Amino acid sequence: MRADDPSLKRLTPPKLNLMERTYLPQIVAGLAVTARHMAGVAFFNKAITVQYPEEQHVPSPNYRGVHRLNKDEQGRVKCVACMLCATACPAHCIDIVGATAPETWPDREKYCESFVIDELRCIYCGMCEEACPVEAIELTGLYDLTGLSREQMIFDKAKLLSVFDVTKDAEPMRFGKGPTTVPPGAPAQPNQPLS
Repeated sequence: MRADDPSLKRLTPPKLNLMERTYLPQIVAGLAVTARHMAGVAFFNKAITVQYPEEQHVPSPNYRGVHRLNKDEQGRVKCVACMLCATACPAHCIDIVGATAPETWPDREKYCESFVIDELRCIYCGMCEEACPVEAIELTGLYDLTGLSREQMIFDKAKLLSVFDVTKDAEPMRFGKGPTTVPPGAPAQPNQPLS
């Protein structure tokens, strides 16, 4: 588009009066928000801060935290090594090595021999959970994820299964049938640290 094009609309910034040029209305509006929060804490005992770890934060139901690998009714990993979660992952943090399933497993051709997620690289978008056709991978409500080294934050199959063991009672599998069920309306258990 050329500068002298007649369809080009020229906009001029509005003229500010003296009060608007001092930015006092915006400063007063910001101070009013701060005063409202301070009054809520001082007069109405409206707590803002959670005293963690004495008080556990309860995340919303759609919170996406640490991953887990789900187990089926026989206690086997539900993953069939289809690689759809690794393909869908925008951060490329999932690495799967598939192997031929034993003859005693007639319900699948393959299983995951190795399943690794780099939790530091993950952006917790939930695409892996959406892509999985057998609901083998889920994101849990665990939020207190810590490690002293990069190697500790790379979760292998054993650690992902241990997350399932920690969370299976408080967070039953969303879609498929799991090895345990929690009655509807049962209270969720607070987060437990991973071992």
